[in-house]
Amino acid sequence: MSERKPIESWLTDMDGVLMHEGVPVPGADVFITKLRESGKPFLVLTNNSMYTARDLHARLNRIGLEVPAENIWTSALATAKFLDQQHPGGTAYVIGEAGLTTALHDVGYVLSDADPEFVILGETRTYSFEALTKAIRLINDGARFIATNPDNTGPSPQGALPATGSVAALITKATGREPYFVGKPNPLMMRTGLNAIGAHSETSAMIGDRMDTDVLAGLEAGMETFLVLTGLTAKEDIDRYPFRPTTVVDSIADLVDLA
Repeated sequence: MSERKPIESWLTDMDGVLMHEGVPVPGADVFITKLRESGKPFLVLTNNSMYTARDLHARLNRIGLEVPAENIWTSALATAKFLDQQHPGGTAYVIGEAGLTTALHDVGYVLSDADPEFVILGETRTYSFEALTKAIRLINDGARFIATNPDNTGPSPQGALPATGSVAALITKATGREPYFVGKPNPLMMRTGLNAIGAHSETSAMIGDRMDTDVLAGLEAGMETFLVLTGLTAKEDIDRYPFRPTTVVDSIADLVDLA
């Protein structure tokens, strides 16, 4: 196997890598500071579509992580970018929060429940039975089905929460229609992110805490991959997968010297 080129740009997941249940992971602040001082292009990625980049900038800033809004890439932004390229100026019925609706408005989409071209599903704090029923009927009537990400559960201090993937499965069961998932592990999210910062996969690395999304997405996008053990994947879980990260480290603190 040929040696990889030096890392010139970084993509990193947020939850489980930079922070865990609202608390910064030790070393995350130093890593981000070094990246900013070095001038290397970087993005903080999240499959969560609820928040805008400005919202996430403020949340990270409150816990001591200074990440500019332009260095944050969400599944909502990736979904809006995908739709703008595939079907500009369209109409959509959306189940989601401000992160998703704002991203769609910004690319010129009209949000409507009257014969929309797309049904777009993202995260929300409260999935409404009425909204899900509406989505099912619109898909049955011909609307195309898009979901921001395939995550089945999300973290909370009380335990797992149902996330977009689980709700998408409910809609699929009722309609027989599978959604197109834009977020990780779809390499589309990684490639659009790399394009946003002018980076190339051959000289980029992905840091994540999940084998099934972060590592897989980085691998399929042709990037070097680092798995940290501060999130959802334990070391003993790695061998369950038919693929491996390039490197496994305890936490992002172990990568400071590479930044």
